[in-house]
Amino acid sequence: MITFQQAYVKSRTVIFSLIVIWILITFAKKNNMELRSNNILIPVDFGDQSMIAIDQSYNIARMANAELNLLHVIDNTPMWGLFSGKEQSDMVSRIETKLRELASDIQTKSGLKVNTMIEKGKLVDVIIEKSEQLKSEFIFVGTKSTQDFVDRIVGSNALRMIREAKCPVITIKGQAHREGCKNIVLPLDLTKETREKVAYAVHFAKYFGSTIHATTMSSSTDSYMVNRLRLQLTQVADFIKKEGVECKTQFLFTESGNAEMAKSLLEFSHKIEADLLIIMTQQETDVIKYFIGSLAKQIIHNSDVPVMSIVPKKLQ
Repeated sequence: MITFQQAYVKSRTVIFSLIVIWILITFAKKNNMELRSNNILIPVDFGDQSMIAIDQSYNIARMANAELNLLHVIDNTPMWGLFSGKEQSDMVSRIETKLRELASDIQTKSGLKVNTMIEKGKLVDVIIEKSEQLKSEFIFVGTKSTQDFVDRIVGSNALRMIREAKCPVITIKGQAHREGCKNIVLPLDLTKETREKVAYAVHFAKYFGSTIHATTMSSSTDSYMVNRLRLQLTQVADFIKKEGVECKTQFLFTESGNAEMAKSLLEFSHKIEADLLIIMTQQETDVIKYFIGSLAKQIIHNSDVPVMSIVPKKLQ
């Protein structure tokens, strides 16, 4: 028999749990957050860089217990309309076969579940639409040089994709990347969104056993500004260490200008053999809300270290 006291305690526990769930749902709505599904979206064009992006996704997929969704987009341009219906059907059939074979190889190699999909339309529009339909946790994008595929992905289209995607976008540009994530570079600034970026870094570092390199850059010699930046750097490092994650700090004095700041950050990333760089793609003012901060652009365009881009989620 359950005593009155036991029933009372049990009922209070249930009520408390319901209150906690309600608070979490309310908080999520206020922060324009959505419950994400356990999947990673990877646009695939069968080129070398998209294969590298797939390889790099394995560890994060395991961390998130996520499936991989391989997406091939057929550009629905006037050129596509020049082919007959049969020719279009044959091409789609060949792509489906190639995508299934790739998925089978990946599944054997990684042990992860892999899904495939083919869509027609404008490349970035389709990627954003599918990521929202699937509620993807991450989008992995492989890129090449500043002249070829990058013009479609890491050019203005990619920046729009990064801005509009409701999940972090990881761009992979370099050729050689080791497994795991030993060193994470975390550039800091004085904006409130820094805590969102820190949370991602801590989550990754705990899973991979990474060292976080909290980094602040400044071209200013103003003692007040420098002291504020140093104080924030110390506070963030202390918080990370309290979370049980190893953290090192670096203050980089740079020449003025976003290009010089990006160059300094990327040189530091190479020096410590970084595996991941986490940035917030700051929307600097409401007037230019359709553009990503110019420093973020410089980093995304020039980094051969994988870059995770996170758009700050504003309170509604």
